[in-house]
Amino acid sequence: MNNGAVVKLIDVHKVYRTGEMEVPAVRGVSLDIRRAEFVALMGASGSGKSTLMNILGCLDRPTSGRYFLDDADVSGLDRDRLADIRNRKIGFVFQNFNLLPRTSARENVELPLLYNVQRLTNAQLREKADRVLASVGLVGREDHHPSQLSGGQQQRVAIARALINDPEVVLADEPTGNLDSRTSIEIMGIFQQLNERGITIVMVTHEQDIASYAQRNVEMRDGIVLSDRVVTQRSAAEAELEKAARSTREEAG
Repeated sequence: MNNGAVVKLIDVHKVYRTGEMEVPAVRGVSLDIRRAEFVALMGASGSGKSTLMNILGCLDRPTSGRYFLDDADVSGLDRDRLADIRNRKIGFVFQNFNLLPRTSARENVELPLLYNVQRLTNAQLREKADRVLASVGLVGREDHHPSQLSGGQQQRVAIARALINDPEVVLADEPTGNLDSRTSIEIMGIFQQLNERGITIVMVTHEQDIASYAQRNVEMRDGIVLSDRVVTQRSAAEAELEKAARSTREEAG
């Protein structure tokens, strides 16, 4: 694409039908997301942001309109082709982590590679998974099960799993929703580091404070884009220092 967009939506609509009733969830959204952008998709419940995220993640298809992902029109692909696109080009991070409870951190991260066309040996799987886990600060935790990890560590495993196939885009759905404020800052710091490495990130959140860690905020209401603005990006490192200083003052007082 000549404008450098890795994601391009053109007049996308999504209508759900329940019997005789039609419910428009997304109404004529056009949106470009350039490579290496960090975009927060915002809005209250029912705004259409989750539906739009499902379309971006190739989990659903638009009723009308076109969706280009990395120059390919994926709007009308069948279920099997969409699944292939998801595995190769998109990494997902969820609020509830969605880790397999009886498998190690390494095995959770390896899982997407098992569906890869290019088969890897066990040694190659292990090496790649351990390398990605190390990149999110989990050296020494590779053999731990989710129950042996904190919430922040579980989310780091989920981020590593999203990165294992070197995706074009990482989609994060309320990634700090189950985390305390300190851990949320740490997780947003990881997303910022990934973005600095050139990874495109689209994050759904309803929290303005979390959206401030992105470079751009897209707000939805009633299925349409209400506003799309570049914001002054908050640094997770600075937020960590501010929080530490505030704690010190409170203890001294």
